[in-house]
Amino acid sequence: MPDQRAPTFSALSKRVTGLMTRAHSDLADVVALPSVHVDPAKRDDCRASAAWVRGAFSDAGVDSLVMDTVDGSQTVLGFVPGPAGAPTVLLYSHHDVQPSGPEELWESTPFSLTERDGRWFGRGASDCKGNVVAILTALRALDPLPPVGIRIVIEGSEEAGGEGLEHLARTRPELFQADMILICDTGNVAPGIPTLTTSLRGMAAVKVSVETLASEVHSGQFGGGAPDALAALIAGLATLRDADGNTTIDGLTSDQAWPGTPYDPKQFRADSTTLDGVDLIGSGTPAEMVWARPAVTVIGIDAPPTAGAPAAINPRAAAQLNLRVPPGMNPDDAAAALEKHLLKHIPWHARVDVEIGATGAPFSADTSGPGYTALTKAMAKAYGKRVVHSGQGGSIPLCTVLAEICPQAEIALLGVEEPACRIHAPNESVDPDEISKTALSLALFLSKYGAQN
Repeated sequence: MPDQRAPTFSALSKRVTGLMTRAHSDLADVVALPSVHVDPAKRDDCRASAAWVRGAFSDAGVDSLVMDTVDGSQTVLGFVPGPAGAPTVLLYSHHDVQPSGPEELWESTPFSLTERDGRWFGRGASDCKGNVVAILTALRALDPLPPVGIRIVIEGSEEAGGEGLEHLARTRPELFQADMILICDTGNVAPGIPTLTTSLRGMAAVKVSVETLASEVHSGQFGGGAPDALAALIAGLATLRDADGNTTIDGLTSDQAWPGTPYDPKQFRADSTTLDGVDLIGSGTPAEMVWARPAVTVIGIDAPPTAGAPAAINPRAAAQLNLRVPPGMNPDDAAAALEKHLLKHIPWHARVDVEIGATGAPFSADTSGPGYTALTKAMAKAYGKRVVHSGQGGSIPLCTVLAEICPQAEIALLGVEEPACRIHAPNESVDPDEISKTALSLALFLSKYGAQN
């Protein structure tokens, strides 16, 4: 029988270091597959990406398959049962990526992994193919696998909302049962600072449309008397924030405190690319503003472009809003409050239509269980530093789904991403040391978690 003793820290560290050349090769291979689920022209690339992931995990000792889901995406599932009585760990990430955007904004080809200034650049290098590679590297370093059940779930449409995987989880919950669920889709507050994300804001997509006239009319002939739909919309949107930038939606509290690791304002300015001389907004600390309080953002607006705009009063206008809500706040109730606020505050009795789209619940982790204790120890050992807890302004709806269907499971969030990665933006990159340290953390956790149960 294979030796089931947990490998030493020194042995695992050497194995991970020795696997980093392969990690680079793996990441280069999978980044080259532009798996943009929202682009119908990339469907073959998405399938090729899923096939690559399935083959890689099968090669790493976790027999895997590709499963089609209801939104047309492909999820990779793998399972290696542990010995009788052993706990099971589910390792999650996703292989789909954001669109690259205009290539002229990239300093290197988006779908070709490029090394520059000690970082690896490419779309998906960190979000989330870098995390997929970190999981693979951890499993390869553990050969043979430890006496613990291991499930692999690599999603194919996370960047599009994850409808397919959510449906699969609710209809086939047995495929997701585990004692410890590791969501590898976040990262550290800064490179080299081991971080567990313990709080996620939920979200709601809200579109507001305003109509005031039957037709465009001449701004010289009717301006000053005829109601301007775009001006009405702007006036209503302006009531969503006060002079300090705090979100001010009637019925929503916005003064919550953040109990975890602070977010240094200077670091936040740098991470958010706030221009010199421009104020940060909100009366709270950066951590409170982005992790603990609701925030509404205008992410799109329908209005004539400035180039070639006619001298006419706009009869209609619309805006797409993104509402983020902290743990303890129901996103459906928050969206309803936003709708009521807009109907009240858009002036001149304009005709207003509010359409509430997708919502996702916030998430708050219970950090008191044995899995968290073992994971915290593993990360502290791998990084040689104390583990900190942070929040994340974004949402991962799958967390709340898994909490519902696996109520006994501990859920932890970690990964290779950190602010310099510029996820979702041009010139996305990953620090290879973050892949190495994340892989070592996972390998240490799996070896110890399996051995102690």
